[in-house]
Amino acid sequence: MKRLKAHVFSLLGYLIILGLGKTLNWRVVGWDRLESVYRVGKTPIMVFWHGRIFMASYYFRNRGIVVMTSRHRDGDYIAGVIHKLGYEAARGSSSRGSLGAAREALKAVRSGKDIGFAIDGPRGPRCVVKRGPTYIAWKSGHPILPFNVSAERKWKLKSWDHFQIPKPFSRALVEIGEPIYVKTDVSKERLAQYDRKVQEALDELENAEQLF
Repeated sequence: MKRLKAHVFSLLGYLIILGLGKTLNWRVVGWDRLESVYRVGKTPIMVFWHGRIFMASYYFRNRGIVVMTSRHRDGDYIAGVIHKLGYEAARGSSSRGSLGAAREALKAVRSGKDIGFAIDGPRGPRCVVKRGPTYIAWKSGHPILPFNVSAERKWKLKSWDHFQIPKPFSRALVEIGEPIYVKTDVSKERLAQYDRKVQEALDELENAEQLF
């Protein structure tokens, strides 16, 4: 029964994201920043806010991006949806399985696969950066690439992350920030300064939603 429930949820989630996403009028700012990472032979560690998973999942689909997902039951459902959208899943969270997920993430980025983090997930606090991506960047030498995605017209759920679902035929904006390189020779104790840089970059990108 659990397997059937997960399959039905995954299929419905996939169809809803795909169907709504195709109606949106997309605009992208900063795509050259992503390309600049590839040009120097690096792999992006892409970070964004948890509440933007719906639109991010649609826009970056079918690129083989490895996404960190929770080991909780809701992570099972999310993993099923993202697989159908052309992602790979690494299971773990800030509270359970984080070490295993970090190993999977390092393995993926070192093999040349883009990876993605909803950086304030899986349970918040909302829009507060967590350490994971900074640690991966420090250990691997690959840059963090912050981005924001939003819709001009949307529903906001009363969840901890204010989860956003775009309204059909809305304008949608993807804005990609400057890559953030973490020096591999910096001490672990100084990683907090890079966490602050990522926080500032994501806050700035969110404020840019006024471009609509």
